[in-house]
Amino acid sequence: MTTIAILELTLKPENVADAPAILTETLEATRAFKGNLGCEVLIDHADETHVSIVERWESIEDDNAYRAFRATPEGANRLGSIVTDRKLTLYAVRDDI
Repeated sequence: MTTIAILELTLKPENVADAPAILTETLEATRAFKGNLGCEVLIDHADETHVSIVERWESIEDDNAYRAFRATPEGANRLGSIVTDRKLTLYAVRDDI
């Protein structure tokens, strides 16, 4: 079953200008990961420190493998250096409803 992951980030105000380069670098690996069907970056019009990343995965297992990869030294990225808060929500896509 397809899984949607929504990662909500609060950027440090002093790092807003650095965010596009770091997000691009981070999402290159995300998009290349097995099972990733695509990513979109949403920036709040009213608050540029509020960014959401919408990831689409073939399955929850692919998403879990990706999260496990990011927890390793090889999967580490610079995203943590520019955020003050993050929240991850996972959704199952139901095509039968």
